[in-house]
Amino acid sequence: MKHITFYLDFVSPYAWLAFEQLPKALEGLSYSVEYRPVLLGALLQRHGNPGPAGIPAKRLWTYRHAEWLGHSLGTGLAMPAQHPFNPLPLLRQSLACSEDGAINRFVAGTVLRHVWLGGHDANDPARLQALAEALTQQVRPDPAGATAKALLRANTDAAAQRGVFGVPAFDVEGRLFWGLDSLPMLRACLSGDPWFEGPAWGRAEALPSSLPPAAA
Repeated sequence: MKHITFYLDFVSPYAWLAFEQLPKALEGLSYSVEYRPVLLGALLQRHGNPGPAGIPAKRLWTYRHAEWLGHSLGTGLAMPAQHPFNPLPLLRQSLACSEDGAINRFVAGTVLRHVWLGGHDANDPARLQALAEALTQQVRPDPAGATAKALLRANTDAAAQRGVFGVPAFDVEGRLFWGLDSLPMLRACLSGDPWFEGPAWGRAEALPSSLPPAAA
């Protein structure tokens, strides 16, 4: 059985789409998944990346593309009333349901649906209260909320060390796959496609770059 670490931030529409599509994309294969919430903004900042929302024309395209994908894939997706929004309350709420930084599929799905179905304000206080109530049975004792904050920081740091630069990202036996459109490639890897056993995977690392070195 292969093990997948699924890095996600609830602010990403593609994380929602990938969450919904993963079981279909990997149908018939033997695998396990652990879902690890990370702070996408911190990962983008480390790489000097403004993200799609930081480029006006790309922001419009991303929103249209995401809603079309939700329609075409049958998962549903409506942009929340405000985007981007501060995902910290949702990330910490999800990690209040964890002891080691991993959350289960019920928690991940509950929070993702809260954001991506209905077109509502993800941080509306009344809706956040309803979300907390929906997750009551999953919450681990942590009155001060310190554990959730620490777990989020640790997850984000670990993801950055693994080379994660965006979400959704999937880590399988040291190989990193990024984005909704990587799911067919992820399936091929889990299925034992011989391409992954040859030199092709490592070839990209050997390609010289003409770009200036990244700032330390």
